[in-house]
Amino acid sequence: MKRSITLLVFLFGFSCLAQQSVQFTIKGKVLDSKTRQPIAYASVLLVSSSQEKKAVATDLDGSFSIKNQSGNYQLKIEFMSYKTFTIENLQLNKDLTLNDILLDENINELNEVNVVSEKSSVDLKLDKKVFNVGKDILSKGGSANDILNNVPSVSVDVAGAVSLRGNNAVTVLINGKPSMLTANNGLSQISAANIEKIEVITNPSAAYEAQGGAGIINIVLKKNSMKGFNGSLQAGIANPAKNSLNANVSYKTEKINLFSNIGYRYFDIDASNKQFQVNSNNGETTILNQFSDIARNNTTYNMYVGGDYYINEKNTLTGSYYRSKNDNNYKVQTNYNYANAANATDSIISRFENYKEPQYYNALELNYVKTFDKKDKKWTTSLQYDFWNDDENQYIDQQKLFPSDPEISNLYSRDIESSNDIFIKSDFVNPISEHSKIEMGIRSDLRALRSDYYTILDDIQMEQYTNKLKYDENLYSAYFQFGSKIKKFNYLIGLRSELSDIQIADTKGTFNKSKNYINLFPTLHFVYNITEKTDLQLSYSKRINRPKFWQLNPFSGLSDLRNLTVGNPDLNPMFTNSYELTLLAKPGKFSINPSVYYQHTKDFFEYIVERTAENYFVNTPVNLDTENRYGAEVSTTYNPVLWLRLSLDFNYYKFKQKGVYKDVVYDVEDQTWFSNFRSVVKFPKIISGDFNFRYRGKNQGIQTLTEPQYSANIGVSKDLLEDKMSVTLNVNNLFNSQITTEKTSTDSYYIDSEFKSQGRYINLTVIYRFNRKKNEADRLPDGM
Repeated sequence: MKRSITLLVFLFGFSCLAQQSVQFTIKGKVLDSKTRQPIAYASVLLVSSSQEKKAVATDLDGSFSIKNQSGNYQLKIEFMSYKTFTIENLQLNKDLTLNDILLDENINELNEVNVVSEKSSVDLKLDKKVFNVGKDILSKGGSANDILNNVPSVSVDVAGAVSLRGNNAVTVLINGKPSMLTANNGLSQISAANIEKIEVITNPSAAYEAQGGAGIINIVLKKNSMKGFNGSLQAGIANPAKNSLNANVSYKTEKINLFSNIGYRYFDIDASNKQFQVNSNNGETTILNQFSDIARNNTTYNMYVGGDYYINEKNTLTGSYYRSKNDNNYKVQTNYNYANAANATDSIISRFENYKEPQYYNALELNYVKTFDKKDKKWTTSLQYDFWNDDENQYIDQQKLFPSDPEISNLYSRDIESSNDIFIKSDFVNPISEHSKIEMGIRSDLRALRSDYYTILDDIQMEQYTNKLKYDENLYSAYFQFGSKIKKFNYLIGLRSELSDIQIADTKGTFNKSKNYINLFPTLHFVYNITEKTDLQLSYSKRINRPKFWQLNPFSGLSDLRNLTVGNPDLNPMFTNSYELTLLAKPGKFSINPSVYYQHTKDFFEYIVERTAENYFVNTPVNLDTENRYGAEVSTTYNPVLWLRLSLDFNYYKFKQKGVYKDVVYDVEDQTWFSNFRSVVKFPKIISGDFNFRYRGKNQGIQTLTEPQYSANIGVSKDLLEDKMSVTLNVNNLFNSQITTEKTSTDSYYIDSEFKSQGRYINLTVIYRFNRKKNEADRLPDGM
């Protein structure tokens, strides 16, 4: 009997030990309660009754998986600036899959004042940096250009050209798709109120187009996620004039989501340009002092309507139409003062230009999204058709003031451009195991652009400035990539193939260039999880930078015959091999994220300034040999208290360029740096504030030295009527310091120029929301 009891006790104890040794898995997904967006790197803590702890961090898609022995546990989910989520008395006796866990923003009471922990305005992801525009006080009432100028390592010059890390070979997308609004300063037409975030991707994977040697900047527009009828109204005024009106209305049910947006923007810019030239030609020296006053105004109207149809829980169809009308006008008064070597005045010429350019842009889009029972398996297809045209008109009067000449020369030029663009894209994502997935897709970009220009001088047509251009660009691409995770090691390997069929020709038969080539673009991304909060990433991608139409077009207007910029129809694409090593530290009270990068480019193109026989200057892009660029970048954030956030971004790079053009050697080696400091304070029931300071060091190019430049912006915001209304006041270009100074020096001429794009301006913006909370967004175009 005793033996039997002893055996039973032994078996019971062995059974309990065996049960305890069996491990079960808890799976779940962590989302933001308002946006339903996944929260990456959130801390998941499993605490036993004996206070033993086991922790993991959520993946990029917000999912987590944690194993432990059977028992009773407390599950805690924590992430900075969110309330802690806790499940008490969680019985773990089998594998569990939890419902989506929704985290709320953290609000603490301090001396009867609500202090909100400020979420990062810049989120660091494994493949990109994300700048959250919704928190950007400084850009209220502005445009996409103002937003981009507040993004670390990104800058936009006075002509609307975007650069990343000082490199203008960057591709700008809107919602992951190409758009003509990213060319010819079209981003100034997009209101900052319509933008949700900016994604900066320095080393894109194979899923992205290979265009853009410096990387990709993706502008993500807002979407509506609220049910029922809701909307917002926004109005802004500024001095000098920078006025705007915007109305957004949406209606959503279980089956449909209807959305619309109507906007109006008007702004004035008073700019100036002065230039000093010294020319030495055949032993004769001439001096030119040139002064220009520029008065520019722009009016934009845009409309967007569309709807989502939820066929069922796994199939969604979206259709939309976007239209924009933009009137761009400016008047330029220029005086040319010519002198001899003794600086005695030789002649004075006055030139007045009246420029008018109406633009029309239209976009039709159809999207289809299909999901499956298998988690994260998805198929998406997009069809987009853009058609646009603009009509550039220049009216120029010129008269010699000294010696006095009563005759006035009249010049008129007109360039009518139009384009029809078709964009087709289909992507498929399929997880093949818990930690592995494959992605594949195909894409076509078809563009047909036409340009018809002519010039009349004193009632006589100038044949050298009269022609018709035909430009066709057809791109076909496909990609495949595989990603997986092995313990602490993640990797993503991809290959993209792109076929380019490009032709540019004119009706006069002056040129007929055809470019046909197919290229392979491999991409590699490796990530090693050093600790729970630190990742080390090594990435590589091969990129291409095809010339844009305006870089190929020989005619770009005759605003100033003495300083012309013309395109080069024979310009070839350049290819870049890009390498980057980055340390990603998860957000905390203090974080530092350093990276080093290297880019090797072949056939890079650069603008070369050449002097004509009349002592005029022509600026033309040409292919040179190689460029080697290597640098280091550091992004830091510090939250000393809940209501204050400080950030500092610093980028240093060195470059070496080599090339020969028309038997002239163009070799240069230089280094430069730029930095951005930002401080944000947030007391929602009282006031919020934002201050930004940017500095860019001097830069020596192939021919031209660009002097340092700095700028600062400051803004404050106040919420009223239980957060239904927000009032924002900001001052841009606080020190009136946005001045571009360039110097070009050769053996036979010297040019010193200074361009002041705009002065200080003060902007006031008011937003009122109905049936919508402050943090809930509008719905705007997916593929504009």
